[in-house]
Amino acid sequence: MPPLALIAGPTASGKSDLAVRTALAAIKAVVINADSAQVYADLAILSARPTEADMQGVPHRLFGAWDGATACSAADWAAAARAEIAAAHAEGALPILVGGTGLYIRTLLDGIAPVPAIDPAVRAEVRALPVAEAYAALTREDPARAAALGPADTTRVARALEVIRSTGRPLAAWQEERTGGIGHTVSLRPLILMPERAWLYERCDRRFAQMWHGGAVAEVEALLARRLDPDLPVMRAIGVAEVTDFLAGTCTESDAIAAGSQATRRYAKRQYTWLRHQPPADWPRITLENSPPGSLIEALLRD
Repeated sequence: MPPLALIAGPTASGKSDLAVRTALAAIKAVVINADSAQVYADLAILSARPTEADMQGVPHRLFGAWDGATACSAADWAAAARAEIAAAHAEGALPILVGGTGLYIRTLLDGIAPVPAIDPAVRAEVRALPVAEAYAALTREDPARAAALGPADTTRVARALEVIRSTGRPLAAWQEERTGGIGHTVSLRPLILMPERAWLYERCDRRFAQMWHGGAVAEVEALLARRLDPDLPVMRAIGVAEVTDFLAGTCTESDAIAAGSQATRRYAKRQYTWLRHQPPADWPRITLENSPPGSLIEALLRD
């Protein structure tokens, strides 16, 4: 089976750098983005998207590939990633998937539930409900799903409720019929970066401050000027709300930076938890501090 290297880790863990170093060590390779913020053209700075200098001449795909006005779902990204992986294999190149968005990775490898399109009227009705009412309705209509969710989990509660109301079947039933996964068609070489928490959080703080002083404010100003739907993923990216509050004069620069840094650390913590428990137990989990990069690259390039 054709190879697929996967480097996954929380934000600020050094994934992109390792991906480029691996690509440079390979005869021919392509780096493919699996980060849900780095897909958007509008978030070059706030997503810490690799610059041309960072790429070091290595082809990069699906970085900044979506306009912020168009939401990139896990299914959208997986379809594009499958095409890029196939193109890399056709050229005799090693595709190196890099990112920390677990839903993207799982959708690509395991497939996605073939849930039909939701009736727009049902979606509008469900999304208009306060989360407490939506959760109460879900408890009646799909108690098993409700029991697995927190009562304040607005997005997942609404999704589960709209699915059962629109299709007549609970979300779990659809999820048992996953389709489109490529995990069984590739020789996967996974590597999960699990750096020490204090090291990771310090990097999160340092990176957010660098982004702030490196153009993040102007980037958000340009984004706000587009007057996009506030519910779009690009508008909910970490840093957008904090910069927006600063521009509106509702907080100081130092308070905005502190809030953005905290949001980044919280996100990294959620990624860390997902990566520790959700991927298969036999996927290697390593800390960069204790593992020479050369040995990691060799593992990703093994025959």
